[in-house]
Amino acid sequence: MRGAPVHRTSVIRRAVLAAAAVALAATGCTTQAVGAAGVSASPSAASPAASPSPSPSPSSGASAAGGAEPTASAPASSPAAKVLMAEGTENEQVRELQARLRQLGHFHRSPTAFYGSMTAKAVSSFQKTRALPATGTVDGTTWEKLTAASRKPTAEELRPPTTNELDKPDARCMTGRVLCISKESRTLAWMIDGKVVSAMDVRFGSENTPTREGIFKVDRKEREWESTLYHTSMPYSMFFSGGQAVHYSSDFKARGYNGGSHGCVNVRDMDRLAAVFGQVKVGDKVVVHW
Repeated sequence: MRGAPVHRTSVIRRAVLAAAAVALAATGCTTQAVGAAGVSASPSAASPAASPSPSPSPSSGASAAGGAEPTASAPASSPAAKVLMAEGTENEQVRELQARLRQLGHFHRSPTAFYGSMTAKAVSSFQKTRALPATGTVDGTTWEKLTAASRKPTAEELRPPTTNELDKPDARCMTGRVLCISKESRTLAWMIDGKVVSAMDVRFGSENTPTREGIFKVDRKEREWESTLYHTSMPYSMFFSGGQAVHYSSDFKARGYNGGSHGCVNVRDMDRLAAVFGQVKVGDKVVVHW
C-alpha cells in the first residue's frame, strides 16, 4: 500500500511534465508565429510598398508634365517671339531692316534708322507675303524670314543719296551727259551714257510758279548767285530755262517739302551738288519729266 502513492506521484509528475511540454510547445509556436510574421511581414510590407509604387509613377509623370510646362510656355520668352523692333525704335538694325524691305519692294524711301508708321506698314506688308501674323513689329521669326529673302545691304543701300527711290530713267536720259530730273520721285540723277553718277533730292516750283518740263540744256553756271527777282541766295546755279536753274536751297534743307521754289529746281545737299556742279558742262542736256 505504501508503494501506491509513489506510483500516483509518478503519474502526476508525468502529467505535469506533459502539460508543461504542451505549454512550451504552444509558446514556441507563438514565438515562431511572431517570427514567421516578422519574416513574412517583410514581404507583406514590401508587397503594399510595391503596390503603391505605381502611385509615385503618376506623381513622377505629373512632375515630368510640370517640367514640360516651361517648355510649353518657352515660345513666349524665346527669341522667335521676342519683339526686336517696333515703332519708336531707332538704331542701325532698323536701317538694315528698311534697306532689306526696300530691296523686296515693301519700303520706298531711304533708310533713316527710325522705325515709324511707314516702316510698320512695310513690315506688315512683308509679313503677309510670308503667311506671318501682320503685327507690324519685328520678332525673331520675321527677321529670320527677311534676312533669308534678301541680301546684306551695301553701304550705298544703307545710306542712299536720295530720300525717295529713283525712278526708272526717262528714255531721253539714256544717252550722253544728262541732268535727269523727275517730278514723280522728286529726284535729280546726274547720268553719263545711261549710268547714274550721282543722285539727290530736289524740290520744284509751286502751283503758281511751276518748274517747266521738257528737254533743255545748261545755258550757264554760277557758283555764287543771288536772284534778281527775289533777292535770295542761289549757290551752285546751273541755268537751263531762262531764270530757272538747278541750285542749292538753304530753305529746302531747313523746311524740306513744306515749302517750294519760284520755279527753280532746289537741292538740299550742298556737298553733293557742288561735286556735280564741278562735272557738268555748259551745253549738257537737262530733262525735266514726270
